[in-house]
Amino acid sequence: MKAKQFLIIGAGRFGSSVAKTIYSLNHDVMVIDINEDKLLELSDSVTSAIKTDASSEGCLKELDIETFDAVVLAIGDNIQASILSAILLNELGAKHIVAKAQTELHGKVLAKVGANKVIFPEQDIGQKLAHSLIAPTIIDMIEISEDDSIVEVNVPEEMVDKSIKEINLHARYGITIVALRRDSGEKTIISPVAEEIIQIDDIIIAIGKNTALKKLEWI
Repeated sequence: MKAKQFLIIGAGRFGSSVAKTIYSLNHDVMVIDINEDKLLELSDSVTSAIKTDASSEGCLKELDIETFDAVVLAIGDNIQASILSAILLNELGAKHIVAKAQTELHGKVLAKVGANKVIFPEQDIGQKLAHSLIAPTIIDMIEISEDDSIVEVNVPEEMVDKSIKEINLHARYGITIVALRRDSGEKTIISPVAEEIIQIDDIIIAIGKNTALKKLEWI
């Protein structure tokens, strides 16, 4: 797979985490921030780390914004700078903008001025924690729409040693098992066949309607 190019604006905890993860997956990552100390901490974990002001049109123009596959706008508490940067990125031809928002209103403004996707990291973490406390089998959950989610769960005891055909989640609930992770995550079975036997330490990755997933207490 050809390496993609990403620009991360903001080297705080969220921006740094995104940058390091993308770089570890063998893609090119440029991080910009006005804080030189934060950039120094990241310099060995990304392709390049540059001190510049993302709210300055002149500074952003020098980066050839349109060449990046996606831009992650991860500016922290400075909402004004975040919104201004989103406007400039849109005007400079950014292909895809993912922006971090502090509040619902901040998120609405970011969407209005050109962000393709708005995320609320703290809110998302809170929701995942709440779900994991209510349903301890849950490892992770990603909402892909208001009505649908992808969940990663430890295999429930009642499903152990049964085939995917036997448990019949698709016919009963409209839930599709898209993958099984096995051997402590070292082996992943993508689109497992109906005859695949679910083992005691498997992790199930499934997609379905939230209403159906709730019936299984998977969210």
